[in-house]
Amino acid sequence: MSIQVLKPKFHVEECLEQIRECLEIGWTGMGFKTVEFEDAWKTYTGHSNAHFLNSATAGLHLAMQILKDQGEWNDSDEVITSPCTFISTSHAISYANLKPRFADVDEYLCLDPVEVEKKITSKTKAIIFVGYGGRVGQLDEVLKICKKYDLRLILDAAHMAGTRVEGVFPGTWEDIDVTVYSFQAVKNLPTADSGMICFRNEGLDGIARKYAWLGINKDTYSRVSTQGAYKWDYDVEHVGYKYHGNSIIAAIGLVQLNYLDEDNAHRRKLVSLYDELLKPNVNVSSIPIPYSDECSCHIYTIRVDDRNALLQELAKNDIYGGVHYRDNTEYDIYAYDHGSCPKSHEITKNIMSLPLNLNITPEMIREIVKIVNKFTFCRGE
Repeated sequence: MSIQVLKPKFHVEECLEQIRECLEIGWTGMGFKTVEFEDAWKTYTGHSNAHFLNSATAGLHLAMQILKDQGEWNDSDEVITSPCTFISTSHAISYANLKPRFADVDEYLCLDPVEVEKKITSKTKAIIFVGYGGRVGQLDEVLKICKKYDLRLILDAAHMAGTRVEGVFPGTWEDIDVTVYSFQAVKNLPTADSGMICFRNEGLDGIARKYAWLGINKDTYSRVSTQGAYKWDYDVEHVGYKYHGNSIIAAIGLVQLNYLDEDNAHRRKLVSLYDELLKPNVNVSSIPIPYSDECSCHIYTIRVDDRNALLQELAKNDIYGGVHYRDNTEYDIYAYDHGSCPKSHEITKNIMSLPLNLNITPEMIREIVKIVNKFTFCRGE
């Protein structure tokens, strides 16, 4: 059996039961289960607002567009983010006709606050902090910088479903304007694809709901559940997008949420086993995890020389690792900042993700590490 770097594990019968309810009632779109999931997510995390979307990418775009509109930012104003992230983060800034500027990363592969402050100019309006692998990094220090320079803070929490710091979800911290989570197929809370946008401000949450439904000021579910003959009567206040989630996907999310803490605890045990078995190997280093007993541990990242050769060696044994991520300044579209983040550029040449998902057993990890150790010890001689 092949071992994949990321693979979801669904509670199938419970998911089908939730989906069956949607089908029997005849409501599979926005509303019904999406409302239920939003309420469950607010209860679980402590967020005061939450809106269910069809992807985290959509959420990041909405965050950028709404903050830009409310702040009356100009096209080509700048937003600082990490170069070590999935391309969605950078693209979301570009979608809003803003310019991504990249600051270097720290030992956690999160934004380095010292480097962030160096990149602030008169055109800087916001910072997107990426919780790489579920890590909180130095988010508290970046928040201080935002407060000092009156910048908005967006938390890209795509990897952070379930991450806490001393029992508190980082996205609920004071002065974080908006947090966006991912429930894409291989995330810690897997659906098919979806996300959640959580504005601190209730008014901005209301705007997000309109933007996500083509700018319409009354969603279909509300109109159906309202008494009277004017259910068809709505206004269009913005040029919006088709970003809302649907009840089928929310039904899956409701089930998976029940197991999120349990699943994350298991991930942390697998990470601890990796750390223990790889510790004697001087040719391999893992990326440290602050608050490791509360991290979601979405991916397990190591640094190793000749990464590509090791990936090929593992593949010979039907074991498939991955690379998370290429430095975004290596892409042509963002090459204007190439060379501005030397640490990220160097690190992303040799990082790789070893398999970490709920289908993996301790025995599989021992086999993976055996191959990694044999390969790297031979190459290191």
